This record gives sequence, structure tokens and C-alpha cells, in this order.
Amino acid sequence: MKTVFITGANKSIGLATARVLLRQGYRVYLGSRDPQRGQAAAAQLRAEGLDAVEVIQIDVSDSDSVARARHEVGHRTDVLDVLINNAGISGGMPQNALGASIEAYRRVFETNVFGVVRVTQAFIDLLRRSPEPRIVNVSSSQGSLTLHTDPGYRYYHHKGAVYHPSKAALNMYTIDLAYELRDTPFRVNAVDPGFVATDFNNHRGTGTVEEAGARIARYAMIGADGPTGTFISEEYNPETGAIPW
Repeated sequence: MKTVFITGANKSIGLATARVLLRQGYRVYLGSRDPQRGQAAAAQLRAEGLDAVEVIQIDVSDSDSVARARHEVGHRTDVLDVLINNAGISGGMPQNALGASIEAYRRVFETNVFGVVRVTQAFIDLLRRSPEPRIVNVSSSQGSLTLHTDPGYRYYHHKGAVYHPSKAALNMYTIDLAYELRDTPFRVNAVDPGFVATDFNNHRGTGTVEEAGARIARYAMIGADGPTGTFISEEYNPETGAIPW
């Protein structure tokens, strides 16, 4: 049975992704900052007959919490096949380039960028033991520099001066990580789940969490001939998924 650790998986897109992978026969380590919410999510999945789920408490913005989570997962499995860095925050809206505080930037980057680095570095040893390790960094088309300089882009006028740079930075980290692991069986990609109706955006999205979960899970399950070091948005490009950085 393949194993996957998903951060921020107690609700919305993370939970939907967990559901897809459980149905595909994966054992899911469901990361949740709040243990009670994590247990509630796991109970929901078990009620659906999806029993191969275990809750791991983790706050990706806290190095000690990440270390404890790695220790806990390591007690339960010797090998991790997939890491999905899903946990993220928006920082609230509106976000003005001249008005956003440095503290707002620190708070969002702490989770969306530094959190991904912390978790990836902490779990890389378990991933290296897998014959086909996969890392999916949940990004956003809003982090595309190319699209946000194109007046024809559908979200061109929706600028988020804090959130968008955090996803652009995450994308660059994905490129560097994929390059560093280029001569190994790893496949590392940034995946945009799409504009999905969740608590994250006050349910203003146009897509469903089920669609988003399927998109993320698809790149968690790619084969040896699958892409690596790519930026994927099936919402933006339904044909190939490729999206400009």
C-alpha cells in the first residue's frame, strides 16, 4: 500500500484530495493543525468506508511541530511515497502593494513558502526510500508572473500583493527542488487546483473541491514517464495542463 502525507488536509481541497487517494488504495496521513478537526475529518472518511487514514498534528509554520510530525509518521511507516504540500493561507483581502504590512508578508510566507520548505526537508528521507517518490506543491495560477502581466488573463485585475508573491516564490522553490532531484526517480510539480469555492475565498470560487482534489491527486499518482519541474493548471489549460511561470 502506497503512503501519502497531506498537509492542511482536515477540510476543503486537502480533504477532497485525501478522499481520492484513499479510493485509489493509498494510506493517507492526514495533516491537520487542529487535532480535533483532523479526527473529525478522519471519522468522516471512515464513515464512507475509507479506513486507511491516520491523523498527524502539524503546524507547518512551527519547526518543532514539523519535527514532531516527521517523528510520528516515521513511527508508522518506513517509506513515504507522496508528499502533498497543501497547507496555505491567503492573508485576507484586499492586499495593496503600498499598504500591506511587512507583518502580513511574514505571516503568509511563513506558511506558504517557509512551511513547504520545512516539511519537504523534514520528510525527504522517508521519500527517498520510495521507488517512485512524488512531491506536489499546491500552487495557484495567481502566482504566474507571465499571466499577471497579460491584460487578457481572466484574473488580471485581481491582484493580491501578499498572496501572489508567496505562490510565485513557491513556484521557484518547486523549480529548484525538481532540478536538485532531476537524476532521481522523484517527480516534483506545482499544481493549481483552480478557482474553487472554499472557506479560503469565502466560497466565491467557480469550481468544486472534488474537481480540485482530483487534479492534485492526478499528479501524486503520475508514473515514471510523468512530468517534473512543471507548473500545472488544468483550469487554465484543460488540454495539457501546462501553464507559464
